Amino acid sequence: MLEITKSYKKYPLYNKCRDMEFKRAKIISCEPRANYCVWIRFNDGLEGVVDLSHLVGKGVFKAWESLEFFNQVKVDPKTDTLSWDEDIDLDPYVLRDQISPKK
Repeated sequence: MLEITKSYKKYPLYNKCRDMEFKRAKIISCEPRANYCVWIRFNDGLEGVVDLSHLVGKGVFKAWESLEFFNQVKVDPKTDTLSWDEDIDLDPYVLRDQISPKK
C-alpha cells in the first residue's frame, strides 16, 4: 500500500518580501504649476516638479484641457497620491521616479 506523507518542515516558507525593505510612496503635499506641471512632496522629504503635459488630451486626461480642472489637483487621503475628482489618479511610484535623482 502506498503511503503519502506531507512534510512541510522539509520546505520552509520563504518570503522574499520579508527580507527586502519596502517603502511606500506617499505624497503629502502638491501644488499645480504652469504648463501642466505639479510640484510634489513625499513623506520622506523628496520633492520636485513633475511635467504632465504629455498626457493632456489623451483618454481620461482630456479633462485636463480645462486648465481650471487641472489646477484642482489634490492629494487623495485614501491612496496618498495625486487625484482629480474621483476619476483621475496617478501612480505615486511613477511620479517619484520622475523626481528621483538619476544614479
